[in-house]
Amino acid sequence: MANENVEYSENIDLVRGDAKTAIKKLAIPMILSMLIMMVYNVVDSIWVSGLGADALAALGFITPIYTIVIGFGNGIGAGVNSLIARYIGAADFEKGGNAGMHSIVLSIVLSIFVPIIILLFLKDILILMGASSVLDLTLQYGYYIIIGSFSFLGPGIIAAIFRAEGDIKRSMIPLVVTAVLNMILDPIFIYTLNMQMAGAAIATVLSGTVGLLMMLYWIFVKKDTYLTLNRQIYNRSMEIYKDILIVGIPASIEQLIMSALTIIVNSLLVIVSGTTAVAVYTATWRLMSIGVIPTIGIATAAMTVAGAAYGAKNWNKLNTACSYSVRLGFIISLIITVLLFIFADYIAVIFAYSSTSQHLAPLIANAIRILCFYILPIPFGATAGNIFQGLGKGPMSLTLTAIRALFCTAIFATLFGLIFGLGENGVYWGIVVGDIIGSLIAYSVIKLYIKKIKGHWEKSETTA
Repeated sequence: MANENVEYSENIDLVRGDAKTAIKKLAIPMILSMLIMMVYNVVDSIWVSGLGADALAALGFITPIYTIVIGFGNGIGAGVNSLIARYIGAADFEKGGNAGMHSIVLSIVLSIFVPIIILLFLKDILILMGASSVLDLTLQYGYYIIIGSFSFLGPGIIAAIFRAEGDIKRSMIPLVVTAVLNMILDPIFIYTLNMQMAGAAIATVLSGTVGLLMMLYWIFVKKDTYLTLNRQIYNRSMEIYKDILIVGIPASIEQLIMSALTIIVNSLLVIVSGTTAVAVYTATWRLMSIGVIPTIGIATAAMTVAGAAYGAKNWNKLNTACSYSVRLGFIISLIITVLLFIFADYIAVIFAYSSTSQHLAPLIANAIRILCFYILPIPFGATAGNIFQGLGKGPMSLTLTAIRALFCTAIFATLFGLIFGLGENGVYWGIVVGDIIGSLIAYSVIKLYIKKIKGHWEKSETTA
């Protein structure tokens, strides 16, 4: 069932139309919203760095756990995006709306149970990560962030409904509002109200809550989404939950793996260089996270397009979505890498502006010049994973992420940094080398799989 609205019909036509056009139009607003979100994360780091190196290190220790929580939302969102896009490709709008309602139910469940589980083990996890020396600061931030996790779990899932419809503007606007509001509230809560680390967390939760309320208003009050979304259309189906979770759970675990990688890297840095290296890596990694956003935005758009192509059994469009997203992403990644390498010294100063953190500037500049090469292979790995998610093959995407992050990146980081005794630079180069190898493996697998799909569909048509 669909609401008859010309604007949203055009969005659906976009998703089901030319692959290159769809990827460009879907990716640009997505990239902008993600950039703004990541900029606010960097701004968060900048404001916190004014409290000293220990505060920045504390932020670094809680970041992987925070990422895990966001990962559950984004993971389920990937499952929702994939399933709804496939329904739209097959022109089954009633099931698409029902799938959207199932995703909202899942967002409520996750918002209740995920914080409870994490809070039970938070202190022990932080100690295992090596955060003992800054534990109080880390907990000040962590407790508020985890308790308020509904404010970023919900938007991560619900935004996927808008993305699958091709309504990128309304998947973007709440994120932009959240980011801008957080940048405004951060200095107020951290310094003006003198709440320090707790203030940074509270500002983040309040900002995310506003974005979540905007999405709920459009769906349940304004009621002008293309797909019909209300309690009446909700027809509980274990098959729909299964289809969402078969992509969503592996995608969530992928986020766990990436967070586990951050934990491993932090632990290695503590061993080879101490908590100062963790502070340096935290600032630098947030910058790298901004650098990969264009590629992630393009790959996410490719997931929607690939899902619609798969639902419509359009092999040419599916193959184009894969190849074009990699090509476009690599060109942009190359430009970003060059700029980061050239301007590393100037960028580093942003993270070391206070008297208590200015000694970090040359260390951050060094890390930037090494880790910027991590950005180059991302288009290959990210596109492969997102295309598999778009096809509903979550376990395959998970397998490739595990190979890239754990069996390649973590191993090489350990090998170069610890075994070869190259210190923090060895850890950084290990991350780069491991990601190059893992990403190229992932891309080879998705190209072979798409070729296999072509043979299967041609055989089915011949049999028919």
